[in-house]
Amino acid sequence: MGNTTLRGSKSSAAPGKSHHKSRLYEDLKHQILTLQLGPDEDLDEPGLCARYGLSRTPVREVFRRLSGEGYVDIREHRGARVAPMNHSTLRHFFLAAPMVYAAIGRLAVHHFTPGQLARLRDTQAQFRQACAAGDVAATVLCNNQFHAIIGEMSGNIYLQAGLSRLLVDHARIGHTFYQSHGARQSRRQELALSQHDQFIDAIAARDEAAIVRITFAHWELSRRNMEMFITLTGLIPDMPHEGAETLSI
Repeated sequence: MGNTTLRGSKSSAAPGKSHHKSRLYEDLKHQILTLQLGPDEDLDEPGLCARYGLSRTPVREVFRRLSGEGYVDIREHRGARVAPMNHSTLRHFFLAAPMVYAAIGRLAVHHFTPGQLARLRDTQAQFRQACAAGDVAATVLCNNQFHAIIGEMSGNIYLQAGLSRLLVDHARIGHTFYQSHGARQSRRQELALSQHDQFIDAIAARDEAAIVRITFAHWELSRRNMEMFITLTGLIPDMPHEGAETLSI
């Protein structure tokens, strides 16, 4: 009996390691996108090796893969850290994002498949559910998945690569947006939900002009959230004009 168990363990060792490596990859992505691992935070390589039952080599392979996708920054002789979000990265994000999103939307209306449109509708339903439940992590991930599907619809590998990188920071900024509360924030969230519905309708109608218009309106909402991302931790309570601000939608 003991020998049989031992042989079974040996034969399954390789698939087990592959599974642990995949789980580490997915877990780190999830934790970075939902800010469980914050920007600039060092990744504990020895701790991850122990937790996932992996040697340093596969863990470093995961780091390299995540680095290529924009989640992780690998520094020579200093290990890996979560990709930073500083003035420079945010500036690049806010300059590039509207151009990439608009180009993707224009292609998506011409190249989407019925299956992709069905997935987009399903993701929107999940997004709405997550918003209603106040599940910030699920809301952020559903929002990212929604835009990633539109990227797939474009059928353009170059734009999809750029979108994938943008969505890393899109999620991290979005996490701050969706965890905020108050009537003003609720109106913004409802507007985001409504704009997602408009995306679906424009794509289904193959209306290129509408998708561009909605993309820039949706982007304007995201742009406003940049101020929230920067000031949320300490400046908002000290802004005497905050209560007087009105939302124009």
